[in-house]
Amino acid sequence: MTEPKNDARLIWSRYYSAFIPAPPGPGFVDRLKAASGAIGGIAITGLLCGLMLGNGIAHPLLVAPMGASAVLLFAVPASPLAQPWPVFGGNVISAIVGIAVVRAIPDPTVAAALAVGCAIAAMSLLRCLHPPGGAVALSAVLGASGATPSFMFALVPVAVNTALLVVVAIIFHRIAGHSYPHVAPKTPSPHGTQDSAPPLRTPSEQDVEEALEAYGDALDVDAADLHVVLHDAEVRAAERVHGDLTCGEIMSRDVIAIGEGQPVSEARKLLYARRLLSLPVLDDAGRVRGLVGPLDLAKDGDMVSDIASEPLLVNSATPVAQLLRPLTSGTRREAIVVDHDRRLRGLVTQTDLLAAIALHP
Repeated sequence: MTEPKNDARLIWSRYYSAFIPAPPGPGFVDRLKAASGAIGGIAITGLLCGLMLGNGIAHPLLVAPMGASAVLLFAVPASPLAQPWPVFGGNVISAIVGIAVVRAIPDPTVAAALAVGCAIAAMSLLRCLHPPGGAVALSAVLGASGATPSFMFALVPVAVNTALLVVVAIIFHRIAGHSYPHVAPKTPSPHGTQDSAPPLRTPSEQDVEEALEAYGDALDVDAADLHVVLHDAEVRAAERVHGDLTCGEIMSRDVIAIGEGQPVSEARKLLYARRLLSLPVLDDAGRVRGLVGPLDLAKDGDMVSDIASEPLLVNSATPVAQLLRPLTSGTRREAIVVDHDRRLRGLVTQTDLLAAIALHP
């Protein structure tokens, strides 16, 4: 009898939580950065406009919607609505639309409604949808005050304000280490081909785009960004599921290795004769000093130590889940298991990892 009540509480909880969305930014520091960026952006834009137009430092020339643009530019710079063209084009086009409407329709109430609606339509058609653009169009109507407004309003102060604010945002995000204008991260193939890295192949970008289209409601997120987030969530889920399995449980213990002082010809002989893809390189004390694979044989050098590459080292207690990312990225085929003195204890290959996942779903 208590289950229906719990279900009802869950439904109401989700309903009310919709009024309090998650805070923007991944952390408190990022929110402080966004606030400081907005402070600097508005201050610099206002001061420069005042100086450029002869008003002086004490009289900055700003339009109110720049505050809303600053929120997007500095708080959510990855949003499609915060990119340079939507910000600049959305504000300027909306200003032009607002002026055109108020010049054609004297009634301020009708003109205000039409200006905002037409601005949204124009921004959507020109692919520069920017929420503050609606406020710019409304400002053009309300600022007319019975006089015939000039289209210069779209240039000064709207275009000048917006251009300066975007430039400040670009400089700020470069200094802060953010990607702006935002480009969705993409992991290239380690082999230089057009294929994405193996973990990023399913779902495909087309799958994500079709899912967004089927969702119906417009989301303020780029499809490429969502693609990356989905794959990261999948890997994290796999890491959680297989988190109890350790490298010591699945590693190969009878590992063929070679001394660092051996000639390269000996390494080549072992790799080909035993059909190996990796050969740990040990010093005289049995400590792992490197790794030799078929590709390393093409390097210049006479001794194994000359051609050995840096290995991925783990210990027997390392969760297998931690190997999912490096061993599925296409850059590594194995991880060497060592003890606290770096002595060889085993080897976990991609084959071992695949078998472990298959046998321990």
